[in-house]
Amino acid sequence: MLGGKGIKLRIQGVCKTFNGRRNDVEALQATSFEVQEGEFVTILGPSGCGKSTILRIVAGLTEPTAGRVLLDGREIKGPGPDRGMVFQSYTLFPWLTVRRNIEFGLELRGVPAAERHAISQHYIELVGLKGFEEAYPVSLSGGMKQRVAIARALANDPEILLMDEPFGALDAQTRLIMQEILLKVWEESRKTILFVTHDVEEAVFLSDTVHVMTARPGQIKETVQINLPRPRTYEMKDEPEFLRLKKRLLDLIRAESLKAV
Repeated sequence: MLGGKGIKLRIQGVCKTFNGRRNDVEALQATSFEVQEGEFVTILGPSGCGKSTILRIVAGLTEPTAGRVLLDGREIKGPGPDRGMVFQSYTLFPWLTVRRNIEFGLELRGVPAAERHAISQHYIELVGLKGFEEAYPVSLSGGMKQRVAIARALANDPEILLMDEPFGALDAQTRLIMQEILLKVWEESRKTILFVTHDVEEAVFLSDTVHVMTARPGQIKETVQINLPRPRTYEMKDEPEFLRLKKRLLDLIRAESLKAV
């Protein structure tokens, strides 16, 4: 039990088969795991293994063929404000400023303007965008756009943050910086995070727990606990324990990737 806070999310025997015109595709075999409150959990696996499908099922965007998902003991039946989603694509409204993008969900809920402003300013500063409040997405870099997307998700105060390869479209250097920013945000908010990636080093650097998926049809092959000290810094990526964990995950992923070739 992480910090004695208990279980936030339960994935129970979730399967998914997509019906095609010619034949059905089994994307996900029976998968079960739990996420503790305040935990940073990553699903790691080769392309097409079903990791994004799990995230979409938790988000309520895709229905499982079998099994169920419980958030705070309640079964998920569809999308809801208790789950914040950050995609690989930035999904910002181009006609709204940074502040208005972050406040969008709050405005829909009828939160008063002064309160919206205070909340948005807090997250603008947290993700390092102070001074860009009135900028439009077209003028922002990819990393800045993703910071807006993260701030927008957090501003709605979801119970869990779902992140589907959020740094996958960024260049290597920006990706490293965004990982550090995300850790800073997580240390501040202590939100429960379910994160999807195929980047092994990213998984080790960010996570408390990593679930490694098999090749399609996906299921959990192995669960690895990342018992590295926090707060984490870029320098620890050269330390022996970090490299040992990275090699262990690389070996697991390589074996599954070879099956998918």
